[in-house]
Amino acid sequence: MKLLLSPASPYARKVWLAAAELGLADRIETLNASASPVADNPELSALNPLGKIPVLVTDDGQALYDSRVIADYLDSLTPRRLCPADGPARWTVQTLHAAADGLLDAALLARYEEALRPEPLRWADWRQGQGEKIRRVLDLLEAADLKAGDDARICDIAAACALGYLDFRFAAEPWRDSRPRLAAFFEAFTRRPAWALSDPARAA
Repeated sequence: MKLLLSPASPYARKVWLAAAELGLADRIETLNASASPVADNPELSALNPLGKIPVLVTDDGQALYDSRVIADYLDSLTPRRLCPADGPARWTVQTLHAAADGLLDAALLARYEEALRPEPLRWADWRQGQGEKIRRVLDLLEAADLKAGDDARICDIAAACALGYLDFRFAAEPWRDSRPRLAAFFEAFTRRPAWALSDPARAA
């Protein structure tokens, strides 16, 4: 399998961590691919018309995207499940996964606003709105029963990647101050062996 990614992408980090937790990392060749909201990468767009990463090319040549689809596919390859196959627990995990990805979506949009949009065109209310989404999801995750051990699920991986992205791109965001349970979860998760190997700061 081949995984097209950017080392700084939190979505790609989530997929790689999922592969590592499932024992699949050594079956995946990682290939750097640039993705931009304002410039097309024809090689990437040929696989994903949205022009986004990550993209997983399976052994039979099928291109899979986005990160949630890829994670679900990887989950189907081994007996170790990152998400229950059915029942209420599946929907709890999937909903928390969606919330963590939504936090990432808001953080990425905020980053685009601050780093890519010309200053005269920046929209303060837009940036504030993304910040409010981030804070609401952080409060949700604070109350959630997140797992940082060998029983970690895809929602836990996604939450850790979202928090890691906040530390990477928004280091001044004091998300830990009123969320001790979430801070303890993240501290524990960052001690997992694969975490340091996927650190975007290594390639940024």
